[in-house]
Amino acid sequence: MNIKEIKQLAEKFSPQEIEECINQTLKIGKPKLEGCELNGDVVEILNTLAKAQTVRELMDQGMSEIEAIRELARRIRKIQGLEK
Repeated sequence: MNIKEIKQLAEKFSPQEIEECINQTLKIGKPKLEGCELNGDVVEILNTLAKAQTVRELMDQGMSEIEAIRELARRIRKIQGLEK
């Protein structure tokens, strides 16, 4: 998980803009929105965008950036079965 890229995307774009980047990636293999360009294969790009979207949504709900990132990590651990 590239925290730096996730933070940059979450700071720069709204959840709707990140969703647009996700849709563009699904359609043409990469996002076209300026500033939304990422390196890696399609799966990596989608993974990073989805995480950034979650962080941004949490920030919009009132969490600080670091709280949102911690919550994302907690959710990932929970899904992976590492946390109950």
